[in-house]
Amino acid sequence: MKLLLKWVLSAAALLFVAYIYSGVEVQSFTSALIAAFVIGLFNAVLRPVLVVLTLPVTIVTVGLFLFVINALMFWAAAGVLDGFHVNGFGAALLGSLIYSLLGLVIESALGGLFLQK
Repeated sequence: MKLLLKWVLSAAALLFVAYIYSGVEVQSFTSALIAAFVIGLFNAVLRPVLVVLTLPVTIVTVGLFLFVINALMFWAAAGVLDGFHVNGFGAALLGSLIYSLLGLVIESALGGLFLQK
């Protein structure tokens, strides 16, 4: 139940990112659901590999390179989907930052919601 709710809220967060930032475009809520799923899949499968491969750069930049990896996952998802578009790497960087912040809020809210009985 928590996973489905997080997925729907992540799709809504993606729509919100598209609403407040013109560099990210989402055509519909269905497109947002698919994009949220693909971003989550990329973050689960590709991100750990990229983090390990770029560990020296991440250490030298004191972790700031992780923002670049997040932007790459965001941009890659837009590259493979039709209803989700990002206008370049800069837009992916800012869009992924906003999306990540909203994801933290969602995770925090759901953690509190499911801990109460």
